[in-house]
Amino acid sequence: MEVEGVIIKEYPAKEGVSQRTGNAWKSQEFVIQTKDQYPRACLFRVFGADKLEQFNIHQGDTVHVWLDINAHPWQDRYFNDISAFRVDHVDPNAVGGTAMAAPTSQLGGQAPVAPAAAPTSTAAPTAPAQDNGDAADDLPF
Repeated sequence: MEVEGVIIKEYPAKEGVSQRTGNAWKSQEFVIQTKDQYPRACLFRVFGADKLEQFNIHQGDTVHVWLDINAHPWQDRYFNDISAFRVDHVDPNAVGGTAMAAPTSQLGGQAPVAPAAAPTSTAAPTAPAQDNGDAADDLPF
């Protein structure tokens, strides 16, 4: 699942040592809010010190997040676990706020090519002039 929005909350990182393996772990939770007409919020987790450093997420960042959603049972109830496995930072000044810098590995090593812009001197087509006897009516139909 993919979500794009602004990080509105950054919780403190949690660290520990696994009792089972003895390995150190680090995890941090964030809340992202979409920029839709009716904004939605989602709490997600980033697990691993390497991922936290790689993603470099902070409150106020505009990001595109790829999420893995899973549920696990505990005492006859299920709880959702929403984890980020990829995060791209989005330029908030881009038109519409949806432009992202795509990794070149996904583009076959080539940079994206922008479509040619339409000439700005062409005007929008207008309806043919009809004289219905009412000069105050400027509607095209």
